[in-house]
Amino acid sequence: MNHQLFEWLRDNRITEMECIVPDMTGVARGKIVPKDKFVSEQEMRLPEAVLIQTVTGDYPDDSMLDLTDPDMVLMPDPSTLRFVPWATDPTAQLIYDAVRPDGTMVETAPRNVLKRVLALYEAQGWEPVVAPEMEFYLLSPNPDPDIPLAPPVGRTGRAEFGRRSYAIDAVNEFDPLFEDIYDYCHAQNLEVDTLIHEVGTAQMEINFMHGNALDLSDQVFLFKRTVREAAFRHGMYATFMAKPMEAEPGSAMHIHQSVLNKHTGKNLFSGEDGKPTEHFFHFIGGLQHYLPECMPFFAPYVNSFRRLSPYTAAPTNVEWGYDNRTVGLRVPHSSPAARRVENRVPGVDVNPYIAMAATLACGYLGMMNKIKPRDPLSSDAYELPFQFPHGTEEALVRLKACSDVAEVMGARFVEMYVGMKEKEFAEYFRVISPWERKFLLLHV
Repeated sequence: MNHQLFEWLRDNRITEMECIVPDMTGVARGKIVPKDKFVSEQEMRLPEAVLIQTVTGDYPDDSMLDLTDPDMVLMPDPSTLRFVPWATDPTAQLIYDAVRPDGTMVETAPRNVLKRVLALYEAQGWEPVVAPEMEFYLLSPNPDPDIPLAPPVGRTGRAEFGRRSYAIDAVNEFDPLFEDIYDYCHAQNLEVDTLIHEVGTAQMEINFMHGNALDLSDQVFLFKRTVREAAFRHGMYATFMAKPMEAEPGSAMHIHQSVLNKHTGKNLFSGEDGKPTEHFFHFIGGLQHYLPECMPFFAPYVNSFRRLSPYTAAPTNVEWGYDNRTVGLRVPHSSPAARRVENRVPGVDVNPYIAMAATLACGYLGMMNKIKPRDPLSSDAYELPFQFPHGTEEALVRLKACSDVAEVMGARFVEMYVGMKEKEFAEYFRVISPWERKFLLLHV
């Protein structure tokens, strides 16, 4: 494979390599090196602490860290080699896996967390199939974070206003941008499918073709970067924040998921008679039981919980139903071979590797423990009580207490993830908001 990799670099006249490892927030960490240096020295080393930086660039408390700050050995995954289509000089990007000097996996690396969960499926002779849907907003440039966000100006010279769900003309407003996005995706072998205008003002959705969970997580990881880069080149911002504007709906990463029998290639969720199987119901049961316990993976920031409110196309519970968009777990109409469960809980601000690992972990626990789901719901799920933690603090407490999820995803990973999020929340809590200054400064 190395020989083929070097031939590809030579044939495409690559001059620089972006050597990337995804951290816990989904940020691309790593090094940019000349191609010749990469060829002579593919292995890369970085401190493990790089993986557990908060979104503000801080770290968990010292009591959780190895103060010797050891290096990880980063090994390239040749299957992830892709162009960087927006680069000025011919540049390639390559995703790395994190291992220790003795060859064992670094438990805090998100890609390894997903691999750990997929190995449990592999041991049962199962193979998950996933298809993510990515919602995001286009915005006017916003260099001052104290100024509210606004939609960008399109080809008509006017900013979008009102709700324009599924409007073709509203997408056409930004045709040059989307042409670049599709060109960039094609150059990177990102298998994007449908483009639609979502409910919010200048809110878009792009769906991916279904496939392998690790490959799709790599694609989502690169897709976020791709869309942001394309938007910059058209004088706009693109944001994957879960709830960027108070008067607009939030953005989700819905995950369609099913499981194949590796030996037969058939959908584990459908029997020979075409009817749903026990595995199907147990998978849903696992999601219902464990999703609320591991919400920090699906709602990773304080902002994430703002999205989970009634009548905004976001779920407020983990009820399930057939073609019901008010529930957290929707089963779309499909043929028996395509029977699947759509997890509508994750925000688009998630780390794709961690969210994918977590939703599959919940389903795995359901199938292994034969957890029965509640009856499907055909009515409005927004009439039912809120079933999630009420914010980051409660969510972290519940995750710390869930030993089953820690066993599947890795106890050290969960411990470090919680520590990172606690540090992030402490930083958020220090900040005095405009709301407090507006209503409390002179009135209390």
